[in-house]
Amino acid sequence: MYEIETIRHSMAHVMAYAVKKLYKDVKFGIGPAIDNGFYYDFDFAKPIVESDLSDIKKEMLSILKKDTPFIRKEVTREEALKIFKEQNFKKELIEELSSDEIISIYELGDFVDLCRGPHVESTKDLPRNAHKLVSLAGAYWRGSEKNKMLQRIYAVSFATKEELKAHLTQLEEAKKRDHRKLGKELDLFSINEIVGQGLIHWHPKGGRIRSIIEDYWKKAHIKNGYDFVYTPHIGNAELWKISGHLKNFKEHMYAAMKIDDNDFYCKPMNCPFHIEIYKSKSRSYRELPLRWAEMGTVYRYEKSGTLYGLMRVRGFTQDDAHIICTKEQISNEIRKCVDFAIRMWKAFGFNDISAYLSTRPEKAVGSDKDWQKAINSIKDALDKENIEYKLDEGGGAFYGPKIDMKVKDAIGREWQVTTIQFDFNLPERFDMSFVGKDGEKHRPYMVHRALLGSLERFFGILIEHYEGKFPAWLSHEQARIIPVSEQETKYAEKLLNELTKNDLRASIDFSSGSLGNKIKQARLDRIPYYLVVGPKEASDEKVAVRKRDSEDVSDMTLKDCLDMLEKECKEPEF
Repeated sequence: MYEIETIRHSMAHVMAYAVKKLYKDVKFGIGPAIDNGFYYDFDFAKPIVESDLSDIKKEMLSILKKDTPFIRKEVTREEALKIFKEQNFKKELIEELSSDEIISIYELGDFVDLCRGPHVESTKDLPRNAHKLVSLAGAYWRGSEKNKMLQRIYAVSFATKEELKAHLTQLEEAKKRDHRKLGKELDLFSINEIVGQGLIHWHPKGGRIRSIIEDYWKKAHIKNGYDFVYTPHIGNAELWKISGHLKNFKEHMYAAMKIDDNDFYCKPMNCPFHIEIYKSKSRSYRELPLRWAEMGTVYRYEKSGTLYGLMRVRGFTQDDAHIICTKEQISNEIRKCVDFAIRMWKAFGFNDISAYLSTRPEKAVGSDKDWQKAINSIKDALDKENIEYKLDEGGGAFYGPKIDMKVKDAIGREWQVTTIQFDFNLPERFDMSFVGKDGEKHRPYMVHRALLGSLERFFGILIEHYEGKFPAWLSHEQARIIPVSEQETKYAEKLLNELTKNDLRASIDFSSGSLGNKIKQARLDRIPYYLVVGPKEASDEKVAVRKRDSEDVSDMTLKDCLDMLEKECKEPEF
């Protein structure tokens, strides 16, 4: 049985072989396996269109019916250049290799590709009906806007037909839940071409939900021993030189602005500012641990082609925090971080949580002893919380190991969310210290920690997880009062006043439409509760209560209605 990545990579070659059969003058880019499938980049003499994908699919099926072997050969640089003399993109890749490097190629029929492999032995080893060509997109060669635009064919691919069917069903469900579509329908947010791509406008409804999230986040952090800090949106170039961002992260930073003849940059991260707060006075071991949190807005350059609704933006607010502690405190602090993350995600309705632990790479700062202590602290925390995790050996950053936590949404998609990152680098670069019990200076441990990630991306995940039907405690509007006619206006206003006094978010539908249309609109707006008041309800001081996605009607007294809503709309305990 082959690994799914090997199947997908082999299928990419099958697709390229089919394209070669149909389009004689095509030039080939690259064709890797990716999550759930593969893609291949092509330069067609005449651009193809979506309808052409069916012809490519038919040719692929024809290839898969035959027993055509994948043949691996090793060639020299000169031999490779001769083989790919008509393929300019392949030649470019070969020319970057050293003259004595052995290069591997794979042959499939009369299609030859520059490739490390591995592949299946033959096309007979590949499933025939477990793939689908799903889309055609533009892609710059090697991801650079300076290079030629190629056409990329995306495909999904699995080991069995049943897995493909399940995935396609998930894709259809994902379309219905697309946060960009629902964001517009529910009037939650927008992205304006004049203001700029990747910059989010939070509309009043989305802004209300954001404020609910932030308020809950703040209360949870206070209960968990955090203090809040607030830092500037820009910083002097000297700060970013010390931190190493200008050397290692400059391509993601926006161009410098001149202020008093000094260069200032929009901040891509909050950590250097938190460090400077720490260094504003001498620190004692008695103060540690320090837990400082900030809803800090940062700015990072992303290529226009990578921007995607709320999920990939250029300006975002990070639920950032930094923990500064002693070596003796680190294990306990990591356990607290993991526990905090789990409780936070469960509060927002995510219960399927897993983790990845990335360990020391070949090049790293910090002693072996410190790294091992940090890694053991992470393992211990994950084990005690019974969190499933996988090891990513050597996958840590050069400045420390990390935990990446993932959650599954309502339709089974996995999202990378929480990050808990050790840092042995910045304490050294900024010469951080504290005075220990012995009266000597010591270097503190530092942990970067984001539970929700960016608020923008988190909101996008929430929209798709709930399909816009937020739980009552998170909804911008928890109840909508629907008077049957104008005669019930006064009673509707009394009801609204009672709801508002009890900190419930509600409104009255004063529109002139029919009762059926008003209920239909409330459903379209995903309001959790509709409170219908007609002549009988007004005279008896009662309410006809309907719950979202239910046809059942409950007649309640005003007091019972308030008690029910207060209970149903209560935020989760933390």
